[in-house]
Amino acid sequence: MNAKSSTYHHGNLREELLKAAMGILDESGIEAVTIRQVARKVGVGHSAPANHFTDKRALLTQLAIDTFIELGELIKRDLQLAPQGLSEKVRVFTDTLIEFGLSQPNRYRLLWRRDYLDNDSIELNGAMDVIYDALLATLATDKKSNISVESKAIALWSMLQGYVTMRIDGNLEPKQDEISGKDRQQAIVDVLLNGLID
Repeated sequence: MNAKSSTYHHGNLREELLKAAMGILDESGIEAVTIRQVARKVGVGHSAPANHFTDKRALLTQLAIDTFIELGELIKRDLQLAPQGLSEKVRVFTDTLIEFGLSQPNRYRLLWRRDYLDNDSIELNGAMDVIYDALLATLATDKKSNISVESKAIALWSMLQGYVTMRIDGNLEPKQDEISGKDRQQAIVDVLLNGLID
């Protein structure tokens, strides 16, 4: 028995399958991730993954869970290091989300492709909620607003999602604001912050 087979025998096949699937996702996008292709990359028979992932949806759902966890940990870390002001924390949240989306475009796309994921997964929804709850908690520190925290969160999230998606798709280029000279991603947050904390 070779080393790879021995390792798989001891239960690491699931991890190797996920690692291979993430590599395919990063390189070729969501549609390229198939059970057969992942098994081929790992070097096992195409039926071997069935013990860990019943189908492509289950595999992609786990990739999305892992990505949400990774992003959530980045946001939590960056918020802990951020200055205490609301606007500063909002900027840290937005910068972290945007930079993640632009640096990991295929992983970011997968997070929002509900047609590919098990939307009833408790683990998936829990991983998503970690990020959204961090945003709600940040925005809730503004006690003087006459707009609900939920509405603020949806406004900011929608803007960020649109901006990142347009950047990934090539519909927007990384430019600077024509008046302030700030990077566009900072300037658009400024626009929204005026409404968020007034």
